[in-house]
Amino acid sequence: MSLPAPPAPTKHVDPASVDLKVELGRLTLPNPVLVASGTFGYAREMAAFVDLTRLGGVVPKTITQEPRQGNAPWRTVETAAGMLNSIGLDNDGLEAFLAHHLPYLASLGAPVVVSVAGRTHDEFVAMCRRVGEASAAGPAADAIELNISCPNVSHGVDFGVDPARCEELVRDCRLATELPIVAKLTPNVTSVATMAKAAEAGGADAIALINTCLGMAVDWRRRRPLLGNVVGGLSGPAIKPIALRCVWQAAQAVRTPIVGVGGVATLDDTMEFLVAGASAVQLGTVNFYRPTASMEVLDALPAAIASLGAASVAEVVASLTTGLTTSASEPQAISPSPSRGGG
Repeated sequence: MSLPAPPAPTKHVDPASVDLKVELGRLTLPNPVLVASGTFGYAREMAAFVDLTRLGGVVPKTITQEPRQGNAPWRTVETAAGMLNSIGLDNDGLEAFLAHHLPYLASLGAPVVVSVAGRTHDEFVAMCRRVGEASAAGPAADAIELNISCPNVSHGVDFGVDPARCEELVRDCRLATELPIVAKLTPNVTSVATMAKAAEAGGADAIALINTCLGMAVDWRRRRPLLGNVVGGLSGPAIKPIALRCVWQAAQAVRTPIVGVGGVATLDDTMEFLVAGASAVQLGTVNFYRPTASMEVLDALPAAIASLGAASVAEVVASLTTGLTTSASEPQAISPSPSRGGG
């Protein structure tokens, strides 16, 4: 399908003058390019490939209250357009993270968004309080991301599919710490807009969309699943259209800033998410096979924004024109017809 040429920008903007700064509630980022939890280790692993100081933010591996060994192998499977993972939140535990990993992360100069996952409501709240206390007394995190959407941990997704529980959890975590709160939501729900509204009602500074989509892979010759946990989270290019749809629907439903996650790997991906309604993006699966991707996006981003006649990231965010008159927050109002086009 051939597309019409894009309209000429209404004004000339020097790429060198483009303001990349992003405001996510109480959290200010130097630019909108972050790296996603679970794909970047604790950042040390990537220091040889990436100028960590340039990143808009680092979201290290999700931590739990106690150390976890994770799920049984196999834990990852490559798919035609991405990968399935069932890691099971293998990590060193909260206290080891605060003692050994946070000091290094805080020394980088890039904002650090600590990803936490609790088994219960009270554990989430206690972890947020502990991260906040540790940050006040020593090397500091800049924000906390609530992983309420991990699909391969028993009960890990419950908070992300129940609006009332989501709102209550976000509210109590917000009360437990002075650090900004980012709620990371799952796409595996009937209405992303409803969950986004719940996170907003709870006081989230930002909403991250999306975590992985549930999937599985099968070896039909052996008649066995390829993942030890049978099902896992699908990520990578395969889920980008789903993530874009979720970001767009959420952006119609809430005023809280959105962080787009899911299949973001290139400059074009980044710009698509910004135009659809995300204020920032997280690069994830691409870090496994092209760890320099975030630097490539950052190098090209100012010129791309300037090409639209925009002088800042904020001018581009949620600038998508669809021509639709129905509410994007209602899934049944979205026509499934492929002839509707990408507008």
